[in-house]
Order: sequence, then C-alpha cells, then structure tokens
Amino acid sequence: MTISLRQLEYFVTVVDEGSFTRAAEVLHVSQPGLSHQIQALERELGGPLLERLPRKVRLTPAGRTALPHARASIAHAQRASSAARRALGVETGELHVGTLFSISVGILPGALRTWRRSYPELQVHLVEFRHTDDLIAAMEAGRADVAVGPTPPAWDGPCQDIGVEEFLIAAAPDAALPGEDRSRVRLADLAEAEWVHYTQPSGLSEILDQSCARAGFQPRVSVRTEQGPSALNLARAGLGLALLPGNIVPPGFDGLLLRVEPPVQRPLSVYTRVRPDPITEAFVAAIAVETLITPPHVTARLR
Repeated sequence: MTISLRQLEYFVTVVDEGSFTRAAEVLHVSQPGLSHQIQALERELGGPLLERLPRKVRLTPAGRTALPHARASIAHAQRASSAARRALGVETGELHVGTLFSISVGILPGALRTWRRSYPELQVHLVEFRHTDDLIAAMEAGRADVAVGPTPPAWDGPCQDIGVEEFLIAAAPDAALPGEDRSRVRLADLAEAEWVHYTQPSGLSEILDQSCARAGFQPRVSVRTEQGPSALNLARAGLGLALLPGNIVPPGFDGLLLRVEPPVQRPLSVYTRVRPDPITEAFVAAIAVETLITPPHVTARLR
C-alpha cells in the first residue's frame, strides 16, 4: 500500500473546507488534480471516503474512521520535521510540550517566559491532559516532544526530577474549620465538610478521593468542576473546601489557605522518549532551573 502525506493533507483539507472547490483554493491546486489524489487514496484504502453531494461533501463510515489517523499522521510528520530542524540547530518551528492542565496554569508560565527569551522564534504548543495516564500515553505515542508532569513510573527515556508539588486546602475567608491553627488542618478532621470536587476522570479528582480515603472518609460533594482555578474560586465563594496545587493560587487570593496533615504531595519531572536535541535539552534545563514549584507569595502565607 502506497499512501502519500500529500494525499492525507488533501483529504483532511476537503473535510475541513467542506467542498472540493474551497479545498483546491486553499491548497493552490486544480480541482481535477485534487480529485485525482483523493480517488487514488480511496483506491489504496479500498473504498470511498467522501460522499460527494451537490453543495458539500460528507464523510462515509470509512472516511470517519480514517480521518483521525490522517490528522495524526500529518501532525507526526510536522513534529518530525520540527525535531530535525532543531537537531540541526535551526531555531525555528514548534516544540510540543505535554503536560497537565493544572501544571500549565501553576508551573509552566514562568519557566516558559524565561526559555522563550533565548528562543523567541520557536513556538511552543502545549498538549494538555486531565490525567497523568493520558499524558504518559501521549508521550509514548509521540504526540509531544517533552513532558512536564507527575513522575512516570518505570519510564524508559530520560527523566529529570524538578521538585515536589504540595496540595493545600482553600476555603472562604469566613469558613468555620476545626482547630485554632489557621495555617494547617488535619484532613481527618474535615470528614463532615462539603467539598468542591473535580469532574471524573481526572488526576485532581483521584488525588482528593485517595487522600480522603487514607484519612478514613469519603468527601461530601457540593459541586464539581473541571479545573483547579475554578475550584479555587468556588471555594472562595463558600461552596466548600478545595484541595488543589498550591502553585495555582494567585497573589491576590484572600480566602483561607492551609497546609494539610498528613501532607498531600506529588513529585514532578520533565521527561522525553529519547535523548533530546539541543533545543529541547535547553527547554529541559530551563524547566529544571526556573520552575518554582511553590511560588513565594504562597510560601509566605504558610509560614
């Protein structure tokens, strides 16, 4: 079977544009030439991918199956080209960084800002996930050049620790919490509290459930949300307690912020599949040196 990247690009463009005419204009090719390439692709795959209607095209069942694989093949080729250019010292293109949503909010911005000063022509594409397992699977499948996230178990490629992330309890300024210490709280003492939980499945949801289970209770859910910053705002509004990474708390947060006993922590690493090219290696070094796992304003509040 001989399928060219050009044929896949033509197929995806026809789907995205909704017609052969518009796709030919976008691709700067003739419509007969475009049709010829799509027909050749269909012959190779053994059947029609597109149903040609008077004013639009529609995917056939085979086309719906082929489309995500075509997109993935194009993206993989683009990443391979970018990696080759970086390996040759060409400081343009795109670096794909896999990470979790909470880490892209709390940890990456400062390190990326510093790194971009050295490589202003290189774009960064964040590939974000809700769960560590999804991030690891994406790295194994080659969907990102480098990952920043929870330390993967038994990772075969290069992996460098960058620190330990601490989870804190956030609450409304007037929240009634057990004990007199307003800087820390025992998780077991919060069994009767209501919680801002996370939509399943997500890594943050698992961390809250597992932490509460170790403390001997199941959290009573007030509301669920997708993201840590939303959980922080909901907790500040008095809708329940939130367990979240301390690094996502902004300087202006005026609610309660408490350490948890026993501590809830998550080791973090930056890792690649193979030995990184020089530019990716510079990114790894920047993350390792510039990353502040717990920002100063949060550390100051917890003293």
